Amino acid sequence: MRRVLLKRVVFGAVLLGAAALPAVAAQDSAPGAAEPATAPSTEALPPKPVNWSFDGPFGVYDRASLQRGFQVYKEVCSACHALTHIAFRNLGERGGPGFSQDQVRAIAAGYRVPAGPDEQGRTSNASGQPLMRTATAADSVPPPFPNDQATRAANNGALPPDLSLIVRARAGHANYVYSILTGFGQRPPVNEHMARGMMYNPYFPGHQIAMPPPLTDGSLTYSDGTTTTVDQEARDVVTFLTWASDPKMEERKRTGFSVMIFLVLFAVLLHFSYKRVWRGEH
Repeated sequence: MRRVLLKRVVFGAVLLGAAALPAVAAQDSAPGAAEPATAPSTEALPPKPVNWSFDGPFGVYDRASLQRGFQVYKEVCSACHALTHIAFRNLGERGGPGFSQDQVRAIAAGYRVPAGPDEQGRTSNASGQPLMRTATAADSVPPPFPNDQATRAANNGALPPDLSLIVRARAGHANYVYSILTGFGQRPPVNEHMARGMMYNPYFPGHQIAMPPPLTDGSLTYSDGTTTTVDQEARDVVTFLTWASDPKMEERKRTGFSVMIFLVLFAVLLHFSYKRVWRGEH
């Protein structure tokens, strides 16, 4: 009798469980059921592919673009970013923008750099301001701020990077910098919250960058009459910054090409020497 009652209890429990399963499944699949929220992806988009004149084993810098790019840096980027690894004389050297020596001296004369100690050994005046002098071609391009603390204070805590080596220092190189400069203007997705003072740029890691859009259409006037669109300005300044990161690129490519020619001729010479020496020995 007890066995019969136990079987009935177990059988009833199984029936109740089977009846509850469809209800649970229906509740989970209901149209209004809440789905688990997924965190938005903040992975940077791949850089835009751009055809550059300096790409490939025979690529060279576009001289006109280099000069326009220096103008973009001087009139736009230099307000926040340093270029300390470039001296004014480099602007007139072979493989560079191709400015004449007079142009280089004129460009340098537009900057002020810290002066060395005067005859009394002083480096500052009576007001505590550092002694300054007009830059010469031998000087490096001076930074916009005297130190990192002053830089952060003027940029809401952000520290704009030195642009001397920025193209070589970033994955994606020239394409990455171009993508950042032209990646503004899009609206962030609704599930991405922008921090105060940050700009949305999908090509920047995290999608949030402290730099506002630096380039706008018609913001500059090129001396050669080239139309100043955002795309053109970005291409020119990226070309200039690529040269700043690798000023000896053309010389290196010429050297490599000469070495390859020498190795080919040397291999041919060895081949005929081998045939002459070992002729009739086999």
